[in-house]
Amino acid sequence: MAVLAGFRPHIGELLSKSSGFIAGSLSAATCADEVEKAEGAGCRDDAAALRLKWVAMAAILVAGVMGVGLPLAGRKRRAVRTGGAVFVTAKAFAAGVILATGFVHMLHDSEHALSSPCLPAAPWHSFPFPGFVAMLAALATLVLDVLVTRFYESKHRAEVARVKADAAAALAASTSASASDEEITVVNVVVVGEDERKAPLLQPHSHSHGHSQGHDLVQPEGREGEVSDHVRSVVVSQILEMGIVSHSVIIGLSLGVSRSPCTIRPLVAALSFHQFFEGFALGGCIAQAQFKNLSAALMASFFAITTPTGIAAGAGLASFYNANSPRALVVEGILDAVSAGILIYMALVDLIAADFLGGKMTGTPRQQLMAYVTLFLGALSMSSLAIWA
Repeated sequence: MAVLAGFRPHIGELLSKSSGFIAGSLSAATCADEVEKAEGAGCRDDAAALRLKWVAMAAILVAGVMGVGLPLAGRKRRAVRTGGAVFVTAKAFAAGVILATGFVHMLHDSEHALSSPCLPAAPWHSFPFPGFVAMLAALATLVLDVLVTRFYESKHRAEVARVKADAAAALAASTSASASDEEITVVNVVVVGEDERKAPLLQPHSHSHGHSQGHDLVQPEGREGEVSDHVRSVVVSQILEMGIVSHSVIIGLSLGVSRSPCTIRPLVAALSFHQFFEGFALGGCIAQAQFKNLSAALMASFFAITTPTGIAAGAGLASFYNANSPRALVVEGILDAVSAGILIYMALVDLIAADFLGGKMTGTPRQQLMAYVTLFLGALSMSSLAIWA
């Protein structure tokens, strides 16, 4: 009892401090320092800001459609087909853009929000929350990546086993029905990777006087490595879209609630550039995953409309949403850090390492050198935009 009595004052002090920083972090009151940073001196103009938001929505939508649409439209064209020199070079540039978006833009924005003087010093100024949250997001993305990959691989193996069993049963029935030297239908099992939900096809071929052994009659085509590559492409495209969409919503809302033309104007060009190359990287992953046309169109459309929709939603909330309150800063800072972790993981592991270290970087030494050069150019170009936005 004496020990508990000794701890009681410390517990009370801890609870008092906790309630204090929680109340300060969740306050919806306007922070004068943040208003001055966001709007500048005499740069608030609601009418001009609204016009710029319409321009931003149109420009970003066009850039997103063009970026994600080029790899999909060029799947059957030699110049920009997946695996071609032009595609590999452009995808390397886009991977650099996404990497710089995570490190230079999203992580910096998170640090800016969570280090604001409007937030309580404890715990926001005494612990590096942006890097910590980004690390947790990257590790969570790794776990999700592994689980989803295993799910699709097991689903594909079960599908192939079912088709092989059906083919063997059909072949046995056909063989028993042939009493003499009639033609025997040989069934080849062709594993088709056009879509992860599409069943493998049965393709009959006729051969007269079949004396082949049973193991020759059912022929699985396609190696396990090819199946694994297809599954990885499916998983990468879906997780990459999740990461891109999450930070696109945040960016759109941030721009939409702003009432300062001085803030919005440089963001229009920067976000259009960023949206185009993010879309190209995503479109390339969707093209490599070989989704059906409808699925590919839905994924591309969802990406293209996300940022303009966020801007429109932010513009609608601007009249009553206080983007300069401590609560808004905490939410924005944590979401920016989560987006940074996802984008950094996807850029390094599923885009750069998969292409540059996974044996996919084929072609002449000159083409490989160009891919490395464009990777650095993409990262440096996107980083340089931080000067204005």
